[in-house]
Amino acid sequence: MQNISEIDDLIKLISKLPGLGPKSAKRIVLKLINNREEITKPLAKTLAEVYKNISRCKICGVLKSSLIECNYKECKIIKKKYDQICVVENISDQWSIESSNIFRGYYHILGGTISSIGQKREDLLIDSLVERVKKDEISEVILATSATVEGQTTAYYIQDSLKSLDVKITKLAQGLPVGGEIETLDDGTLFSAFKNRSELNSNSG
Repeated sequence: MQNISEIDDLIKLISKLPGLGPKSAKRIVLKLINNREEITKPLAKTLAEVYKNISRCKICGVLKSSLIECNYKECKIIKKKYDQICVVENISDQWSIESSNIFRGYYHILGGTISSIGQKREDLLIDSLVERVKKDEISEVILATSATVEGQTTAYYIQDSLKSLDVKITKLAQGLPVGGEIETLDDGTLFSAFKNRSELNSNSG
């Protein structure tokens, strides 16, 4: 294969995507080259728009567009006011739970775990979670962190941060395997984990 810098750079970038290696990246690049008008041109336009407009909300952590309001409490898209917050580590966890139609309520995406390499507690949206619980009349915080050491360490820290508030704190229980990550679980396992979640405190009583 003839070395062309633009193509080589594109292959290297695509191979960094999850689940893709150099061979898969080369096939994708060839597909893009052979379908410039149908795929490459609109893809480039959409990527530029995503880069320009999409960011994480600094309050709840969900993805938001600069063109519309965040789908947090004040968002006009959500008509109903909820009294539950589901706390997850990352956006892919939120998407997995949303697609299963198990939970109806607010989400709070931390942006990682406390013990992640290079991840500091102040980098996570824990303080904003506490503020949301205080201001939004939240009755239950569901800790849907992964059953890894890092996920459980983060859950314990959040529980400690909320202990002075009058709110029920629960965590996903049966159905969530030790070491399991939320985004890898099937809908049946997620349903069991939510249905059988256990209470960590009794502050509300």
